[in-house]
Amino acid sequence: MTILLRFFSRRLLRTPPAPFRVGVLIVAVLLYGATGFLFFELPNKPDLGWGDAFWYSFVTVTTVGYGDYYPSTWEGRFFVAVPLMFFGIGLLGYVLSLAASALVEAKTKEVRGMSSHKLQDHLVVFNFPGLAKFERLLSELRADTKFGALREVVLVDEELPELPVELVERHVHFVRGNPTRDETLSRASLDEAHYAIILAKNPGDPHSDNLSVAITLAVEARTAGVHTVVECVDFATQELLRKAGCDSIVCTSRFDAHFISHELLNPGVQELLHELTSNSHGQQLYLTPAKGEGRFSTLSERCVKQGHLPVGLLRKGETLLNPGQEFPVEPGDALISIGPTRLSL
Repeated sequence: MTILLRFFSRRLLRTPPAPFRVGVLIVAVLLYGATGFLFFELPNKPDLGWGDAFWYSFVTVTTVGYGDYYPSTWEGRFFVAVPLMFFGIGLLGYVLSLAASALVEAKTKEVRGMSSHKLQDHLVVFNFPGLAKFERLLSELRADTKFGALREVVLVDEELPELPVELVERHVHFVRGNPTRDETLSRASLDEAHYAIILAKNPGDPHSDNLSVAITLAVEARTAGVHTVVECVDFATQELLRKAGCDSIVCTSRFDAHFISHELLNPGVQELLHELTSNSHGQQLYLTPAKGEGRFSTLSERCVKQGHLPVGLLRKGETLLNPGQEFPVEPGDALISIGPTRLSL
């Protein structure tokens, strides 16, 4: 107990924190003003009390000056009112400077990724491959009603020194640290997140997959309730990522040859695919869970009534395009359709 008292006394007396200093100054000034006001004014105004004296000191220090109480003696004006006015201006400036410094420090820590965040149902994005790609990803996500324009986004990266101004303006949070460490994941509130996206650190470099696998293992070991999508460069890494437990994998090297060959043989396919996969304009591809059992024709009728074009079904990871109208629909199937907005079956 003695050691604790010595520790706190040294902290408070030798290096007192700013809020403690402000509190002591305010109490001292108010006490000085109230005592002096009563000492000089009470003989001429016997109805004055401590409450009146403290009220006078408070409104004078804060430079409000209601005028309901004021010193009528020259001693009260010179020894009490004038010092209170000068101390009040200085004290108010000191408090405002402390508040401004605290705000600037908090914003600086936020931009440099030094803060911890308490969020829920947000998205955590691991790795920063570049501003252009990150902004495109953010725009596509926020353009979809399923994600929402107001959902919070946290970027986790170990090497980014400071969050770009463009992302600050779009209200993106930043955590700088090793994405495979629990301490970093805790600061990003991963346990309460709804989605997680693991981007390739260096797009085009297969060695980036090593970090993606490590992050996936760290995320899945910590919480299995987050829907995780991982970007990989090397097609051979997909099996390892599946074993790590991620929910979905997007392999860029899997599609580049397809896009190039189709654009050569069918000019215009690239623009078609761009519109079908972009949430910012035109028509999009949507997967809508089918409720109950039935026939594909029944789903098609509901789909057409809402301005959608039925394309097929997704069943246990298998894509069934253009099935017959009498094709049976099973529980767990998802309808594939093209339309302007999300479908409601």
